[in-house]
Amino acid sequence: MISLKSPREIEQMRRAGRITAQARALAGSMVRPGVSTVEIDAAVRRFIESKGAKPSFLGYGGFPGSACISINEVVIHGIPDHRKLVEGDIVSVDVGAVLDGFHGDCAATFPCGAISPEAQHLIDVTERSFWAGIKLARPGNRVYDISHAVQQYVEANGCSVVRDFVGHGVGRKLHEPPEVPNFGPAGHGPRLQPGMTIAVEPMVCAGGWEVRVLKDKWTTVTADGSLAAHYENTILITDGEPEVLTCPGE
Repeated sequence: MISLKSPREIEQMRRAGRITAQARALAGSMVRPGVSTVEIDAAVRRFIESKGAKPSFLGYGGFPGSACISINEVVIHGIPDHRKLVEGDIVSVDVGAVLDGFHGDCAATFPCGAISPEAQHLIDVTERSFWAGIKLARPGNRVYDISHAVQQYVEANGCSVVRDFVGHGVGRKLHEPPEVPNFGPAGHGPRLQPGMTIAVEPMVCAGGWEVRVLKDKWTTVTADGSLAAHYENTILITDGEPEVLTCPGE
């Protein structure tokens, strides 16, 4: 069942979302040559806990980190380790924080120093596809209107969208109904209603959309070894324009 949030619950989600977005920004500021992903992960955890919240991902389904940190061909669910970033890497950071029983969830891909034009194009297309999608995140439209807009934008710009993983509802649980794919026909899926809170998260590949999961059962890479990028925000369906809940604020 899709949960419609009350005004009080929405305010709680704004607070959780603000912490989550600030943690994402902190992680992005640390992406530079010589820094390890485990260092970024530790900083994210310290920051979230300093705000009285908990990392949503830590221990979720057995995940060992506080953030998913995915480099280059890793699409999602990269496990933080002692690998040091090098010039030219692109680094996707996916962060969640739970505060007073409500979650925020967001992600972005950051350049490590100077990156290739192809890599920058991929990062730009991924983020812009999110904004193209949420133009349709209005009451009365359907979930797949968002999905279709994301896919159209990505494919028009020479990239592909992952099919095996999708966005989702967010609230008291990190993953709630409905599923929010980044592909599909417009006019399908649940109807959007004020009070719905969903994570829209394009996962985009420079090459083909096929992915595979490594032996650790988390790390998900492009099947063809091409670069991948990820961009996500938790949004609220309102009576008009959608509100981005994972906004860092002041």
